[in-house]
Amino acid sequence: MFATLTGLGLSSAAGLNAYIPLLLVGLVARFTDLIPLGPAWAWLEHPVTLISLGVLLVVEFAADKFPALDSVNDVVQTIVRPTSGGITFGAGASTVELSEITGEASGAAVSSGGVDWGPVIAGVLIALAFHLVKALSRPVINTMSLGCAAPVVSFLEDVVSFLTSLMAILLPVLILIVFPAMVFAAVWVVRRRRRLRSERRDRRGSGPEDALQGGDDLEDPRREW
Repeated sequence: MFATLTGLGLSSAAGLNAYIPLLLVGLVARFTDLIPLGPAWAWLEHPVTLISLGVLLVVEFAADKFPALDSVNDVVQTIVRPTSGGITFGAGASTVELSEITGEASGAAVSSGGVDWGPVIAGVLIALAFHLVKALSRPVINTMSLGCAAPVVSFLEDVVSFLTSLMAILLPVLILIVFPAMVFAAVWVVRRRRRLRSERRDRRGSGPEDALQGGDDLEDPRREW
C-alpha cells in the first residue's frame, strides 16, 4: 500500500513539474535507503542522470515563469510530464517486492529486473491529467492578470510538486489527504475556466445589443422634444 501511495504522490507531482520528483527519487535512492529502487529503475540514481535532471529542472523552472513561453513549454511537456509520471510511479511501486504481497510467482518478473507496466501506465495517466489542467488553465490566468501572475503561479506549482514528492517519499500516508485535495483543486480550476469562457462569450454576444439599446435611449429624449 505504501509503495502505491508513494507512486501516486510522485506521479501527481510530475504532472506539475516533470523533473522535481525524478530528481528527488534519484537523490534519495542514491544517498539513503528510503527508496530501494528495483533493478529496472537503478539508472535514476546514476550521477549522469542526476546531473541531467538538475540541468533540465533549471531550464524548465525558468521557461515556465514567462507568459507565452510557459504555454510553449507546456506543449513540450505534454510528452515529458506523463513519461515522468510513469517512471516515478513505476519506481515508487518497485520499492516493495511484489512477492511480499502476492507470492513469489507474482513478484518474479519485477525481482528479476523486469518492469511492472501496470504502475507505469497508471502514473502516465495521472500525470497527464494534472498536466492538462495546468496547461489549459495557464492561458486563462495570464489573460486575467496580463501575464503578471505567471511567475507566481508557476512558483506555487513547483512548491506543490516538491512538497508532494517529499511527502510521497517520507510520509506516503499523507498522500491520502494530499491527492484528493489536488483533485479537488484541479476540478475547481477546470470549472472556473469554463465559467470565465462562458462569461466572455456572453459579453461578446450582448455587446451589439447593448450598443443598439444605448442608441435608442439617446434618441428617446429627442423624440419627446
